[in-house]
Amino acid sequence: MNDFVRLTEINNVPDPGQAYFEVEDRMVVLFHVDGQFYCLDDVCTHDGGPLGEGTLAEYTIACPRHGAKFDIRTGQALSMPANQPTRSYEVRIDAGVVYVRVAGNPTSASPPATTSASATALSTASTSTSCTANSPCATLPCDSTSVVELSGGQHLTEDAVREEMKKVIDPELFVNIVDLGLVYVVDLHPGTAPGQTKVLIEMTMTSPACPAGPQLIQNSKMTVGNMPGVESVEVKIVMDPPWTPDRMTEAARDHLGIF
Repeated sequence: MNDFVRLTEINNVPDPGQAYFEVEDRMVVLFHVDGQFYCLDDVCTHDGGPLGEGTLAEYTIACPRHGAKFDIRTGQALSMPANQPTRSYEVRIDAGVVYVRVAGNPTSASPPATTSASATALSTASTSTSCTANSPCATLPCDSTSVVELSGGQHLTEDAVREEMKKVIDPELFVNIVDLGLVYVVDLHPGTAPGQTKVLIEMTMTSPACPAGPQLIQNSKMTVGNMPGVESVEVKIVMDPPWTPDRMTEAARDHLGIF
């Protein structure tokens, strides 16, 4: 169980019930229904709402914000306004302890874990960071590039990644994180496989204690990770330089009524 991380003891989550945890820079929700355990991202794909605070009914969780429903067994979106699945993760039980596999690629329909399931040892995933000439840490050496060639002669560009990240919406301000000025750096590096790219992102928050931080990190990873040719996504939160309203685009300022 090299990729599994310990979450909690099985008796700590009522049946039926749910609990949410932070695991390797992401928030996940653990569900316990009819003696079986399931794990999803703690993110509603409609607006980033916290699924762990939603209402659980049999195998369905409803987002507390706008009522979008998801199947806890697969992560599939069951009702509007959500139309994209949230990620599900493999769960295992060993000696009365719940473990979840978050390293590598999450599954779209993980088998449930019961109290009779077997398991193996665990480890945590490492992270890495880098910077570019536009980064707040521009004095450090860097080997990144803004364009990486994919298979078939196509190219993944920094501009394309930033455009895709406009799909990530701040759940409190209802403005995308690019127009808010939260994305500082996008670095592209050749992946380990031909035609694949590693994406490293430096972004900030509107405040150090921003409650939406974990959701924005996970939504950014999920959105960029779904782009063709992306092998992995790393997100680093930096608070220097601090965010200020003048980093917003004119469109964002207009939306928020800042003149």
